[in-house]
Order: sequence, then structure tokens, then C-alpha cells
Amino acid sequence: MVRFTDAELKVMNVIWHDGDCPATHIADVLAESTGWHINTTYTIIHKCIEKGAIERQNPKFICHAKVSQEEAQTDMTQDLVNKLYDGSKNSLFAALLGKDTLSDEQIAKLRDIVSEME
Repeated sequence: MVRFTDAELKVMNVIWHDGDCPATHIADVLAESTGWHINTTYTIIHKCIEKGAIERQNPKFICHAKVSQEEAQTDMTQDLVNKLYDGSKNSLFAALLGKDTLSDEQIAKLRDIVSEME
């Protein structure tokens, strides 16, 4: 499991959204959305490479995600459940719903999800 910082997730989200792309593209996108300097983005890309989440392809420093968005979401969700809810998915689900009321359509979608898992 790769654990991502918030900054690393910003880099990964660009790759997951845009596909394999040059590091300069990632830097341009994040400069616009976060105000980061190119050196900041490159430092974070290198950290992701060290973690095994990104593979650098030459020439032109093309970044390829070695971890899919789905894998990261699954791992991070399980980590959250373990840390905050002592491994109880039921407790997470109850917390997510809180006092909100669900529409009939939302309830039907949740039933479909549960049915597919059975």
C-alpha cells in the first residue's frame, strides 16, 4: 500500500485525470490550481517515484502512474476505516450518513451496491 500526502495526491490526480504526461504539464496544471512553483511540483513527483507510485519514462520526463486511482482509493479508505473506526465499515457508513435523510433513489442505489457485493 502506498500512503500519499495531500500534495502527492494532487500530483497523482493530474496523472489519473490526464493520463501519462510530461512533468512540465503536471507543473503547469498545479501552478495554475495551487500556485506551486515548478521546483515544488518536481520535488513531489520525485517523492512519488521513490514510493513506487510513478514511473519516469524518458525522454521528456513522462510520468506514468504505477498505482491506479481505484487502488489508492481502496487502500486509503481501508486505512481510514482502520484508523478512525477500528476496522468497522458499518461505523464509517453510519458516520457518513449522519443525520442526513436519503432519497428513495439514493436508497435504491445503495441496495444495488450491496446486492452486487453479495
